[in-house]
Amino acid sequence: MPDHSLFRLRVLPCCIALAMSGCYVNAWAEDEIQFDSRFLELKGDTKIDLKRFSSQGYVEPGKYNLQVQLNKQPLAEEYDIYWYASENDASKTYACLTPELVAQFGLKEDVAKNLQWIHDGKCLKPGQLEGIDIKADLSQSALVISLPQAYLEYTDTDWDPPSRWDDGISGLIADYSITAQTRHEENGGDDSNEISGNGTVGVNLGAWRLRADWQTDYQHSKSNDDDVINGDDTQKNWEWSRYYAWRALPSLKAKLGLGEDYLNSDIFDGFNYVGGSISTDDQMLPPNLRGYAPDISGVAHTTAKVTVSQMGRVIYETQVPAGPFRIQDLGDSVSGTLHIRIEEQNGQVQEYDINTASMPFLTRPGQVRYKLMMGRPQEWGHHVEGGFFSGGEASWGIANGWSLYGGALADEHYQSAALGVGRDLSVFGAVAFDVTHSHTRLDKETAYGKGSLDGNSFRVSYSKDFDELNSRVTFAGYRFSEENFMTMSEYLDASDSEMVRTGNDKEMYTATYNQNFRDAGVSVYLNYTRHTYWDRDEQTNYNVMLSHYFNLGSIRNMSISMTGYRYEYDNQADKGVYISLSMPWGDSSTISYNGNYGSGSDSSQVGYFSRVDDATHYQLNVGTSDKHSSVDGYYSHDGSLAQVDLSANYHEGQYTSAGISLQGGATLTAQGGALHRTQNMGGTRLLIDADGVAGVPVEGNGAAVYTNMFGKAVVADVNNYYRNQAYIDLNNLPENAEATQSVVQATLTEGAIGYRKFSVISGQKAMAVLRLQDGSHPPFGAEVKNDNAQNVGLVDDDGNVYLAGVKPGEHMTVSWGGVAHCDIHLPDPLPADLFNGLLLPCQQTGAIPPSVPNEIKPVIQEQTQQVTPTEPPVSVSAN
Repeated sequence: MPDHSLFRLRVLPCCIALAMSGCYVNAWAEDEIQFDSRFLELKGDTKIDLKRFSSQGYVEPGKYNLQVQLNKQPLAEEYDIYWYASENDASKTYACLTPELVAQFGLKEDVAKNLQWIHDGKCLKPGQLEGIDIKADLSQSALVISLPQAYLEYTDTDWDPPSRWDDGISGLIADYSITAQTRHEENGGDDSNEISGNGTVGVNLGAWRLRADWQTDYQHSKSNDDDVINGDDTQKNWEWSRYYAWRALPSLKAKLGLGEDYLNSDIFDGFNYVGGSISTDDQMLPPNLRGYAPDISGVAHTTAKVTVSQMGRVIYETQVPAGPFRIQDLGDSVSGTLHIRIEEQNGQVQEYDINTASMPFLTRPGQVRYKLMMGRPQEWGHHVEGGFFSGGEASWGIANGWSLYGGALADEHYQSAALGVGRDLSVFGAVAFDVTHSHTRLDKETAYGKGSLDGNSFRVSYSKDFDELNSRVTFAGYRFSEENFMTMSEYLDASDSEMVRTGNDKEMYTATYNQNFRDAGVSVYLNYTRHTYWDRDEQTNYNVMLSHYFNLGSIRNMSISMTGYRYEYDNQADKGVYISLSMPWGDSSTISYNGNYGSGSDSSQVGYFSRVDDATHYQLNVGTSDKHSSVDGYYSHDGSLAQVDLSANYHEGQYTSAGISLQGGATLTAQGGALHRTQNMGGTRLLIDADGVAGVPVEGNGAAVYTNMFGKAVVADVNNYYRNQAYIDLNNLPENAEATQSVVQATLTEGAIGYRKFSVISGQKAMAVLRLQDGSHPPFGAEVKNDNAQNVGLVDDDGNVYLAGVKPGEHMTVSWGGVAHCDIHLPDPLPADLFNGLLLPCQQTGAIPPSVPNEIKPVIQEQTQQVTPTEPPVSVSAN
């Protein structure tokens, strides 16, 4: 009969694991669980005393590397947990919770400062926190802690208190967004090429973030008309647009900023300045308490480049296919007036401004939120203008639901003060009202006048989520400004005698609305802004989208949508209607009809869209535009090294064009680095270390990224102050690779470079037999580790071991009782059959003492002996 001993399932380790991990089988049916030793294959002359495990939750004294779970939420890192025997009862043990571990709990300040410690301040004294429950689940390598919420700071789903925030590691970053376009005119044969880009380079030093933003533009045009003199024209520009630094102040829930900045205020209009600021940071609040983030929508007639800028500085640039688009990933740190520029492939340009005014900040009762800033106003190109200014604003929760807020901003010739009140109306939403007064002294005649000017501006705002209707009024506001009211930005313009006033604001209406009628399959989106002026015609912009999802016979998930839009800038308006009808074609494709009719060129197209995988999709369109045939295509891929967008357009008798857009970055630290894709320039990222194994797929934010040849990858665009997870896609691991740990998490401060390491073993698998010099074998449960201290195998009671990550000529160490006893060396080359019981001599080495406190005993290391079937079973209490 063949010998199957190599593959025998031993019952003893299962029994011990159940006892040690606190798993009580059928505990509700019986008071005791009995392990019948007659089923154990026991050898040797010694016995193992299972009675010590009769105490519920008993763990053998020693050191264990465990993942800590607090109230069912895993902490970011694993910890070495020591178990001590109780001084009063040797049959009971307790876990040593170190100050470093307890600090991760997020205890309230009054609770944390009254804690007592033992073992020279290294362990939390048991019994202090009433209701705490600590269990070891050794089968899952976990320490499970249940702690009453009354002891903890405020927590929320996927959000951690400040005690768990991670500033990351020091390193260098370089992020970029590059767009290149080429265009050939059919009439005349003119050619034009353009490359534009923007990005951020920076350094992380501890909690400090040092950044520099850049932007560039290169344009070359060539005329093939012989009558044109100097037909070649080249324009190029490179600018460092901003130098700045910041760091988080977790104890104040605030952010300290230095250098060049844009005044992001909830009360005053913004402007560029150089100086310093300190402000409470909404990102440090739980997600449901954070502020409003801008939502930019528009319609592209062809494949187009969309640029979002503020006071001349490019903050976002991307390429979009023809049709409606929405940009929703700018983040809530962007506020004020944004300029949108849409450059079509056919040469047309749309421009308009949007105002990102949001709900003035309401505050919880008894709390204060604030912003303080000082410095000098700054023009484009790092040139200061005007004198020194200072300002501040604050919101105070004066009572349940009521907030009082206000602020002031002043320099030598300009002063502005505001006062407002906000009210949380519970189920009816939130409303706020404020008034701002400005006083300006102009010493010389300007386009704004001369002398002293005083004016007021009144504002009312409303916000509401209608959960029962699946709708949301993201923001609705009205502002009226008197003719002599001036903002700081207008005052700075007035100081320039050559400046021509472009518009004196009078009224502004703003509204953003979403609603989903789920039962009817209908959704509505509205974005509306209306501006009136004292000295020129009004300006109105809007975008209205109506979508309906329905089934037609056996065809399911069809959709029809209509978008009406109007964008006005510099007395020119682009308005029209975009209609789209789509139906599924297979599992991941759709075919559609799209029509665009309005003040621009009318067009209609039939399109095909296909999603190849989570990272790749493409779109093809054929149709007519201005009664000429057109063909265009769009391809997008979220790669590990960069996000790549490709486009190509052909319009009969008009032009041929092509474009490419790359968005990515590079991150370099002492732990390693990688190229990666990114959208948020200079933002937070997570460096992944897969123990040097290349090609490991890691998912965290969007499509998976793959580790490079050094086993490193970067998950970019992770959320600040938010519990982020990254995990290995176990179904797509490289051949001969195994992950003993597949999930990590991190809560990172803004701009941090987080670092997390996966335990990944790479190599072949083998079944081996270990023999000591005297012909015996290592004891049952001995661990085999490689040079990276990774556990690659456990020895059974015959010296057999299943090894993972085997490589030719590799050295491994065999340990038991916490001590390294002998070494094995794998042959080079390896034999063809690695599952035929590869015999490996284990050469004894000098015992290396473990770094364990003296009073801690080593983990279980006894061997067992054969027991006659007549022995009674060992009883283990379930209580």
